Parts: sequence; structure tokens; C-alpha cells
Amino acid sequence: MSSSGTSPPVERDFPLARLTTVRTGGAAEFFARAGSEAELAELLAWAASRGCPLSVVGSGSNLLVADEGVCGLVLKLDRDLAAIAVEGSAIVCGGGARLPAVAARAARAGLSGIEFGVNIPGTVGGAVRMNANAYGGELERVLDWVLVMTAGGTERRSAAELGLGYRRSSLAEAEIVASARLTLVPQEPEKVKATLAELRALRHEAQPQGIRTFGSTFKNPDDPRAEGRSAGLLLAEAGCNGLAVGGARFAPKHANFIENTGAASTADVLAVMAEGRRRVLERFGVELEPEVQTLGEVRFPWL
Repeated sequence: MSSSGTSPPVERDFPLARLTTVRTGGAAEFFARAGSEAELAELLAWAASRGCPLSVVGSGSNLLVADEGVCGLVLKLDRDLAAIAVEGSAIVCGGGARLPAVAARAARAGLSGIEFGVNIPGTVGGAVRMNANAYGGELERVLDWVLVMTAGGTERRSAAELGLGYRRSSLAEAEIVASARLTLVPQEPEKVKATLAELRALRHEAQPQGIRTFGSTFKNPDDPRAEGRSAGLLLAEAGCNGLAVGGARFAPKHANFIENTGAASTADVLAVMAEGRRRVLERFGVELEPEVQTLGEVRFPWL
């Protein structure tokens, strides 16, 4: 149902599992879609006036939602706030734009620098928040500025003002990336498209396809005891491929991906993560840190 006196409508008890790729978790207390800066500003004011906590769901590809649900207002950016526009050798896109779509649009325009985004099934807003990187590319290298919105107003910030590091930024939870500008390099469109095809093939070969999963579960460690091995390789060597709890398991194809094989709960996913982390710690002395993002009161068992 919708709350009265608001436009766009705010829904109550909205099931969030359908907005995540792993398909687990409970409902949002309140949920709304924002399709323009004006709608987003109105929703931010609505949440602030009620003291509602605020969160955003992007593509839901690297997201774990609490089984008990999420308090406050959960937002999804679409329409104008998911648009992609080419401006010379730059791309300006909404925070809700999907990164693979941005990479494909850049390729058609003959712009290079965001090719790695074709294999990151998230949104631009999430990519900024996590300084997304893959296959040698990193968002920080091409990010010019972002438009950040809060209940207090709108502010443009340069990439240098975002505290970007490995899989992190200084953006606060209530700060919403409404749009971003990427500065790219002109290149022959066919060359950029060829790179996209190569990267897609690499992903298809290495990672599980067509299943209910989220992206990398744990960050690649910088602990010298890992001896340069990725989280996926450490998990595999610790015997985690196919390890299951309830309806959740580490993918047989890539141990740093967790699959929902049926009716998994978020608790199942957390239990699988805890066992994988325990095995890696026991065998290698390396403490893996979660890369997956969370919504609601998700408690990692080892913390």
C-alpha cells in the first residue's frame, strides 16, 4: 500500500529479496522509486521529517538483506536517475545507471576507460561508493565528479573529495549519488567493443552464470600470508567449493561466489560465509573480510 500525502508513492512492507540477485532477505518498512532529482529531494525530505533511516538498493548484485527486513526508507533510483548521456569525451550518468550499460554506451561512442564495468553488475552509485574495480580497471581513474544529495541539499564533489580506496569511499550512508561524470579517452569503437567481448568471455569462463548469487563474497586479502592468492583461491584450497548450509553454497565453479540453490535465507548465506572464513583462517592464518554489502541488521557471525 502507499502512504498518503506523498508523491511519488511510498510503499510499506515491500519485499526486497526480488531486488537482489541472491534472492534472500525480508521486507523494507518503506520503499520508493525516485526518477528525478526533484523526486529524490522530496523523498529525502519525507524520510528526514519522520526520522527514517535511509538506504539505497542498486542492482542488488552485491547485497545481502537481513531476514528480519530493513527499517526506514529504502530507495531505488530509476528513469532520469538511471540515464546515460555522452558529452564529448565524457559520460554523465545517473546513480541508478547500470555499469555494464555505461560500458556498452561508452564503447558505441568510441570512448575507452570504463570497459572493466561490463563485468560489474551494479549501478554507478554503488560503484562510486565502493570504488569498483575489476580486470585492472578502477572507477577512481575515470571519475570526474559526483552529485551527492541528502535531506540537507545537493553538493557536487570531485573524485579527490570522496576518500576513494580499495573497495571503499568516505560517502555516508544517507548521502545518495544522484549522478556522476566519467572522463574517458577517445578510441576506435570497434577496439573498445572487442575489449568488452574479451572481458565478457573471461567472466563467463571464470564465474557462475544464470544462478541466484551475488558478486565476490570476500575482498582479496593483502595479508602476506595469502602469498598473493585471491580470496577465491584461498577458499578453493581450503576445500570450500560446493560447501553448503541450508539452501546456500559456495559455487563449485568459483568459491568466492555464493549461490542460492533453492529457498536459502540470509542466515544460510552468513553461515556458509562463516564456515569458509573459518577454514581459510585455520589453514592459512588469513582473516577474510566481507566484500558483500548489507541492508538491515545483518550480523556477521565472527564479529
